[in-house]
Amino acid sequence: MCRTVTYMATSTEETKPKGFFGHPRGLANLFGTEMWERFSYYGMQAILLYYLYFSVNEGGLGLDEAVAAGIVGAYGGSVYLATIAGSWVADRLFGPERTLLYSAVLILCGHIALAVVPGVAGVAIGLICVALGSGGLKATATVLVGLLYAEGDDRRDAGFSIFYMGVNIGALAGPLLTGLLQDKVGFHWGFGLAAVGMAFGLGQYILQRRNLPPAGREVPNPIAGAERVRAFAVIALGAAAIVVLVVTGVVGPDNLATVVTWVISVAAVMLFAMLLTSKRVDRVERQRVVAFIPMFLVSFGFWSLFQQQFTVLAIYAEQRLDLDALGFFSIPPAWFNSVEPLFVVLLAPVFAALWVRLGDRQPSTPIKFGMGVAAMGVAFLVMALMGFTKGDGVVNPLLLVLVLVIFVLGELCLSPVGLSLSTKLAPRAFGAQMVALFYLSIALGSSVAGALAEYYTKDSEPAYFGLLGLGALVIGAIMFALSPVVKRLMNGVR
Repeated sequence: MCRTVTYMATSTEETKPKGFFGHPRGLANLFGTEMWERFSYYGMQAILLYYLYFSVNEGGLGLDEAVAAGIVGAYGGSVYLATIAGSWVADRLFGPERTLLYSAVLILCGHIALAVVPGVAGVAIGLICVALGSGGLKATATVLVGLLYAEGDDRRDAGFSIFYMGVNIGALAGPLLTGLLQDKVGFHWGFGLAAVGMAFGLGQYILQRRNLPPAGREVPNPIAGAERVRAFAVIALGAAAIVVLVVTGVVGPDNLATVVTWVISVAAVMLFAMLLTSKRVDRVERQRVVAFIPMFLVSFGFWSLFQQQFTVLAIYAEQRLDLDALGFFSIPPAWFNSVEPLFVVLLAPVFAALWVRLGDRQPSTPIKFGMGVAAMGVAFLVMALMGFTKGDGVVNPLLLVLVLVIFVLGELCLSPVGLSLSTKLAPRAFGAQMVALFYLSIALGSSVAGALAEYYTKDSEPAYFGLLGLGALVIGAIMFALSPVVKRLMNGVR
């Protein structure tokens, strides 16, 4: 019989060793790896939409704006959808530590393809490699952070906030540098810099692997025998079906975001069903999975608005803002992708310290989720008011900066807390796959953010942003009302 390994911290971590700002030394490695990976990811994504819809004379591919935004949304959704595959590989084949390593190599290959392979072929190869690799890295990095802390360790949420600050340092620097290179030299130079950043991240991960928890090298639920054969047969059939759908034109650029949205929805339902019916999940764990369902839906609502900074708001930044407002320098529109991570870097330590200081008096996780989506509602209502300004290039850039700061306030209430929650509510046998569920809520929001771009025009701005903002406030109010029931189902997890 195969030995089952659960995603729990080792006894050495229970002594609360000092290393990285009072946290385990492994956090420094994961912090740096994720920082460089996010540098490459957001640096590339900041210029991707413009590469797709800028004219050929401007160095782009000349696609329709709505189609380009749909591709970006579908790609973003696919990245988080790939966390299912990554978490399955971690749980059943390699364990989280080796899965992260192999995923980082695949990401690097994808960025190199975008940099050196011209046209649609480079985009296809690059985005597929980055999406699959990022899916594996996202789920496993989060699991490894969770493994650094013993159950009940009150540093856990603070540790995730520090980790999340590393994410946003990379997200801050990436768009600034790739956007500047794209604007001054060309798109492929920007993609090349993203590849260099990923190479740094992979190198430092390899050099510091010894600081990661030993449990991360174990396979918690290994697959063997006939089950392995069936699993790989299903994977092969799925890959063949995708190829056939693309070649026959059933799936194409114009409907890609919609197709990805449906695939993610089905995947989420199936994963929830698997966790709720598995014999390896006990009664308390099953109740905790049920508690995660409304928070999954709230998270989806949050991300369907938040991820529009890479679709609708990116178009808005390029076409509606006064990019010459500084007088002596034209602002690259990709730079607005760095506004949100800049304020996360500034405010994440404040939120981390606040949660630690409040201790048991801090808002419960369901309340934090409600606060997060409500903040997005406020941000979109501000965008609706800005929409009454007509014409091209007349909106003050500081107004979009204000909106993105509100994004940050909502994000810090929901995103790092959601990552931490997914590890705390996870059944012992399905740690990585529970994390994948949280990322699936982001995946669903990302693909919907791309699909919604079809309905955005300058003339529809007040209605578009206003209706979405009001919807987010309603979702927040419902979460507040349901919080007592959700807390009971969490069985002591805050």
